[in-house]
Amino acid sequence: MANKGLFSISDYAKLSRTTRDTLLYYDKIGLLSPESRGENNYRYYSHGQLAVINVIRTLQELGMTLEEIKNLEDQRTPESMDELFSRQIVQIDAKIDNWVRARKLLLTLKKSINSVLKVNEDEITVQFLPAEAIVLGDLNDYSRGRNDYDALLSFYVDISEKYPDMPLNYPVWGFFSEERIKKGDWVWPDRFYFYNPEGYDKKPSALYAIGYTRGGYGQSGDLYFRMIDYINKNGFEICGDAYEEYPLNEVCIPEDKDYLMRVMITVREK
Repeated sequence: MANKGLFSISDYAKLSRTTRDTLLYYDKIGLLSPESRGENNYRYYSHGQLAVINVIRTLQELGMTLEEIKNLEDQRTPESMDELFSRQIVQIDAKIDNWVRARKLLLTLKKSINSVLKVNEDEITVQFLPAEAIVLGDLNDYSRGRNDYDALLSFYVDISEKYPDMPLNYPVWGFFSEERIKKGDWVWPDRFYFYNPEGYDKKPSALYAIGYTRGGYGQSGDLYFRMIDYINKNGFEICGDAYEEYPLNEVCIPEDKDYLMRVMITVREK
């Protein structure tokens, strides 16, 4: 600290976590000039100017140009600065919401990928799985020539209307009723669903028979037949719904023939 309680430009740069060159440039454009100049034209800054440079740097980080900041500074009043800060806080809150949503989506996708990285794709297992939050759509309507793509579009529209603030950027999977599985009818899902930490529905905690196969959407091959055969031969029976999803899909796999499908059928011991 220099005489009269002022900071030299070097000390001020350290305290404000900026650089000497930045301070020289701010002085040159009239954005932030030294409190005083000493012998040999040395620059000295006051303690109060730390608050000023913190605001300047914060506004820069929020996307304002130095010219915009200087214009505000030249005409600043308590009212104008209060209005500015209010606008910036609104923008920050919106960005925070977007970042939080983005983080939740990436965590969900990461969890999906990690869940199958070490599985034996040729093996069918029975595992207890905890409940997970999902968003589950209404029963799909396949009447009047409607197909699964029509039903998927309706799912998005319905969820948008029912939950206006619910993000719709999560991968969507298929739900099949116990009755459909037992009838051997697993072409088009009864309902659609997606995982979401804020979902209002639950994929219930239960015992599930779990199997895998490679292929594009809807290309289950003989997986369901193999799973039902396994269930019957190993002392289990189907007692609930089935969930069909693709943990490895176009997000991380270039060719759809290499997508990894996972089917989970609710079972119990006989």
